[in-house]
Amino acid sequence: MASAVPVAEYQRRREQVLEKLEACGETAIAVIPSAHLATRSNDTEYPFRQNSDFFYLTGFNEPDAVLVLAPHAELPVQLYCQPKDPQQEVWHGRRLGVARAVEALGVDVAHAIDDLDEHLWQLLDGTHTVYCDQSNQDFFQQLLGLAAELRNSGKRGVQPPQRWQDVSPWLHSMRLVKSAAELEVMRKAANISVDAHKRAMQFVAPGRFEYQVAAELHHAFAMQGAAAPAYGTICGGGENACILHYTENNAVLNDGDLILIDAGAEYQGYAADITRTFPVNGRFSEPQKQLYEVVLQAQLASLESIKPGATLQQIQDIAAQALTEGLVELGILRGSVQDNMEQATYRRYFIHGLGHWLGLDVHDVGDVRRGDKSTPFKPGMVLTVEPGLYIPADAEEVDAKWRGMGIRIEDDVVVTETGHDNLTAAVPKTVTEIEAWMQNK
Repeated sequence: MASAVPVAEYQRRREQVLEKLEACGETAIAVIPSAHLATRSNDTEYPFRQNSDFFYLTGFNEPDAVLVLAPHAELPVQLYCQPKDPQQEVWHGRRLGVARAVEALGVDVAHAIDDLDEHLWQLLDGTHTVYCDQSNQDFFQQLLGLAAELRNSGKRGVQPPQRWQDVSPWLHSMRLVKSAAELEVMRKAANISVDAHKRAMQFVAPGRFEYQVAAELHHAFAMQGAAAPAYGTICGGGENACILHYTENNAVLNDGDLILIDAGAEYQGYAADITRTFPVNGRFSEPQKQLYEVVLQAQLASLESIKPGATLQQIQDIAAQALTEGLVELGILRGSVQDNMEQATYRRYFIHGLGHWLGLDVHDVGDVRRGDKSTPFKPGMVLTVEPGLYIPADAEEVDAKWRGMGIRIEDDVVVTETGHDNLTAAVPKTVTEIEAWMQNK
């Protein structure tokens, strides 16, 4: 499947990093490794998932590769990858190989991964600062080992690196604002996920199991070209909806309960992330409807405020106000809205943040705050908006009719020049829409 992000865009991203390296004032390089295959059991591996930063700069989806960006080198953009090997490819799949990498990926030169240490030895000599992902301890130790070999080589004039810097802040700042090509891919991921949620909504019925609902979602993802879910699919019926990261998905769905589905497809590396909560039998009870409306109004109020210059903290405050007003009206919180806001009592039942960035990672990178200020929205940023209320089954302080309910509503939103675009709005969300869609089987 051809990528919707053109090679020229990956080249521009690498040029941005090269420009930053040149502006350092000292000789500097960046070294970014790919992910490795991870063993699942004995001699079998988990499905491969590429390191997001490496993928952002290369579009290359194979393990055991390294990108080196060295502005002072004759060939600044260097890729090290697995060479062609017919015997290995019969067992593990086709490789791009060294010979095709330059044309396919737009790099300046490609070498076999086994040549990396020899070439890095030469590049590190005389380089003042090395930018790398220091959280990848295995690879960082490999770089430090090469630097130590240089230092202890006994050769005159050898100059090992003086500083090691984390390259992640540069890359994560770049990744925060999506390009038009990235948004096209994310829109596709969202559309696939929308169709899957609509399918699951009509599949759910009393007596079915949570894992069967997950299977419907995963089937819909795969049928439209999404290789896998972007994260562990959550299908929580009844009290299970109060477990934020519930992924066991092994319980039966009971008549009269709600089900919370949090699921999104990963398409060409980019994630979608949708949550809907609805009645297993297709009809909200009155208490379910009342609590659901509180969450829905909080989400709608938050969405209305998303535009350039606004911040996640601002829309979180809007959601908190709406949730508090609704909880006081229902008698779940006692006292005045003002007193409850001052004491943040809504936090007993809204136990997570309002949203997060979305992109190559489902909880995508990028600063939410810069120092003591929230990051202002810019066109091209993508975030989720997901207020929720969770009333534990043992919450004796509230009326029994509310206990054991978990409700979350989540959409994926692009900040535009004039406001925002809700990529996942087509999944039924109002009480009327949900009930009509579930009956229209």
